[in-house]
Amino acid sequence: MTAAGGGTGRDSLHVSSQGVNFRGALRGMFQSALERLAADGVVAISAEELPGLIEQVRETADPKFGDYSGTMAMALAKRAGLKPRDMAIAIIQRLDVGDLFEPPTEPVGPGFINLRVRGDALARAFLAAVCDPRLGVSAVAQPARIVIDYSSPNVAKPMHVGHIRSTVIGDALAKILRFRGHHTITDNHLGDWGTQFGMILWGWKHLRDDAAFAADPTAELGRLYRLVRKLADAKPEELATDPAASALAGRYPDVAQAVLAETAKLHEGDPENRALWEQFMPSCRAEIDRIYDRLNVRFDHTLGESFYQPLLGGVVEELVASGLARESRGATGVFLGGDDEPPLLIRKADGAFLYATTDLATIQWRMEHWKPDRILYVVDHRQSQHFDQLFATAKLWGCGDSVATKRLELVHVAFGTVLGSDGKPFKTRAGDTVGLESLLDEGVERARQIVDGGDEGRGGAGWSDADRRHVAETVGIGAIKYADLSQNRSTDYVFSFDKMLQLTGNTAAYMQYAVARVEGIFNRAAIDREGLRQELAGRAGDVGGGLQLSDPRERALALELVRFAEALEDVETDYRPNVLTAWLYDLAGCYSSFYDALPVLKAEGVERSSRLALCDLTGRILRQGLELLGIGTVEKM
Repeated sequence: MTAAGGGTGRDSLHVSSQGVNFRGALRGMFQSALERLAADGVVAISAEELPGLIEQVRETADPKFGDYSGTMAMALAKRAGLKPRDMAIAIIQRLDVGDLFEPPTEPVGPGFINLRVRGDALARAFLAAVCDPRLGVSAVAQPARIVIDYSSPNVAKPMHVGHIRSTVIGDALAKILRFRGHHTITDNHLGDWGTQFGMILWGWKHLRDDAAFAADPTAELGRLYRLVRKLADAKPEELATDPAASALAGRYPDVAQAVLAETAKLHEGDPENRALWEQFMPSCRAEIDRIYDRLNVRFDHTLGESFYQPLLGGVVEELVASGLARESRGATGVFLGGDDEPPLLIRKADGAFLYATTDLATIQWRMEHWKPDRILYVVDHRQSQHFDQLFATAKLWGCGDSVATKRLELVHVAFGTVLGSDGKPFKTRAGDTVGLESLLDEGVERARQIVDGGDEGRGGAGWSDADRRHVAETVGIGAIKYADLSQNRSTDYVFSFDKMLQLTGNTAAYMQYAVARVEGIFNRAAIDREGLRQELAGRAGDVGGGLQLSDPRERALALELVRFAEALEDVETDYRPNVLTAWLYDLAGCYSSFYDALPVLKAEGVERSSRLALCDLTGRILRQGLELLGIGTVEKM
């Protein structure tokens, strides 16, 4: 059975051998009803507005009103000259819910059309999910090729707390979109060619410590970068507290200009600077790769700014030749809003290229070689103006002949700032930006204190030191990731280790504990979970799938479990991982209500196997959901 229409407009298959997306199926039913309503002349509905009306089919806020509700009658009634209830009745009369839903009753209130999933349909869908390696989540019918551009640190600098959001949000979106069936291509567009290397090059030539470089290349390059940046900025208040830097500033008064000169020489192919750049890059890359290993983040490609350097001159030439770019005061820019608005600069007066030039070359290259349908840029919201101008320019330009016949969706997945308890950007007590590795170290250390007993008193008796280290690393880093992903990405959030490591509330530790709690049921009773699934699969032909979901808490948990696909669909709608974290938290709460009230191992017959199946699928979906967020789980906590 198939039904058209879906949450994002990209899915059309909602009922398959793997399971049922009840909301998707119901949206297809409402679409058919609305099309019949328009064909009967009751109200005019354009093809353009139909998807928006269909998306008004959502889960009910209160289960006592049913499982799903359609609210479009209110929007359609006024134009048809009808009362909302009369419009709702007209829709109900044309709504065929098949064998998935109980027949709709009279509309509620000002025109809500509420529906309840049939018990046998729910049992079949639940059983299908239990027996399905994909947990009842069908792959999208029309997979897209999606490039996800995220993390993108400047490699000459240590990664800091500001990189955590782009990295974990981008990684989670890549995993979720891939699980939904899209072809995803992840690319870490490293900053490996900019002014930061000019700083290191100048510092190497004037201020390096050869012994320190031999002992720890990355640390010495980082020291040079920070020192030269301080000299180039030459802020009196900073120099006043650093006599050594102040003396150097007096000795080298024109560091800023010298840095730009070294950068220009690198870009022009100067043999000495190019050789030094090639010498420094392996150490810089090794340092950031070590951080990615701890975060368990992998990329399909790592094509930095240097990769596109040979293409930049051609980009400027094409934009000028097409009439999109012109010279102004020696620089070259794209004037999207006329002379009254700042242009998108693509070449400075001194001939140097800019980020926008590289970004345009990158889009052109990706279109030619990867041919994506969408490119997502997971970048700080402060870059919104840049991306508005970039996307507008790319659309006008067509990014070269390679995209003349292909529509490309460009999306800025913007995110807010990580704040400290004072409401300002998160800094160390000394006022420095918090290093990402030190952040991870502290998270793991605090988790280890809890594992060893600490404030929670949950030390694992009989655990080996290796067990404790593994749990601490998994819980500590998971806490940092989840704390970020559980926030609405558009907003700033306050960073707090104390809150994120709590075993209650919407935290990774609570979710990981929920998984371990489920695992404990099967471990204590030595139950073969695969054997249980095979036993249940053998009952698939029985009425209701041979399951018993008679208690309201059993039904509520089963319904929540088969909504996993809906939660993932909603993440994709606006690229918000916090939709998944919120759903997983609700699922864990629903499971607790079920487990705390009803016996599982002491139940008998069909009741016992049904409740074990609820536990099994809950554990698997919680684990899968956390994995899609890039968060590990443990067998015991």
